[in-house]
Amino acid sequence: MEQPANRPFTLAVFTKNRVNPAYDAARLAADRVAAGAGARTVHYVPATPDHVGEQKALVAEALAARPDAVLFNPTDDVAMVADVERIAAAGIPVAVFINRMNVPVVTFVGSDDIRVGETIARALFVGLGGTGRVVALDGTPGARTARDRTEGLKRALTDSPGIELIGSRIGYLQEAPARTAMTELLQAHPQIDGVWTANDVMAFGALKALQEAGRSATVVGINGLPAAIEHIERGTMLASVDFSAFNIAAIAARAVLRYLAGQPVPPEIMVPAELIDRSNCHRWKVPFEQRPMPVWADFVR
Repeated sequence: MEQPANRPFTLAVFTKNRVNPAYDAARLAADRVAAGAGARTVHYVPATPDHVGEQKALVAEALAARPDAVLFNPTDDVAMVADVERIAAAGIPVAVFINRMNVPVVTFVGSDDIRVGETIARALFVGLGGTGRVVALDGTPGARTARDRTEGLKRALTDSPGIELIGSRIGYLQEAPARTAMTELLQAHPQIDGVWTANDVMAFGALKALQEAGRSATVVGINGLPAAIEHIERGTMLASVDFSAFNIAAIAARAVLRYLAGQPVPPEIMVPAELIDRSNCHRWKVPFEQRPMPVWADFVR
């Protein structure tokens, strides 16, 4: 597609909420990539976190505005399929990012969430010395990332006979619901040695619930958020995984810009996710605003 005369390309960027700092990082990355290419971004975010109906209304709003391309992170990977199909049917290229969807698009950009969930689970189990009673704070059922991460936890449990999963709750990938869920688990279980969470903000909620209850447990998360790095440095969290919404969104933005320029784009781009603990957490202390932008060639060969 040729760039329209006298105006830059416009990228419509759909994210799930404004309560998870990972999505702040994703929006920032898309903005920086677009600006570097002389393009502009318009952000579409539900006022109610993860609200399917609101995201559907935002799709209609974006279609009326006719962006040149769309970066789409669904509030629900099944419920939003028809809406992404509408965007594609309008001739607007779509890159789905973070949460995979079963819908034909230009590309999907994300990480292997099953491996991510398994990696952080194994780090927790090692941190507990191979034995202990653990609980899980699962993510939103409508999020493919959350379901896959929980599957990774289950895989790690299959060959960890000394670890007992004694309870789980849904924390909706948000701090406040996770805090409530962890409080319920603490009330139900007098001994909890470890807490597996499907993202960092739920880990923060678990830490607050533990503090309020005057109890302690080994806590892990996923995303590598700056606050998680601080917790890891202090020893209040054991580890996280660099499921980088920043890198993923940046590569998704580069993908649609390449497509608009008539350059090849693979149907799937997987961004590696590395374990973060006290041995290497210093590498993630750079604020997102100061981090170098990921290079296309680092992820696409």
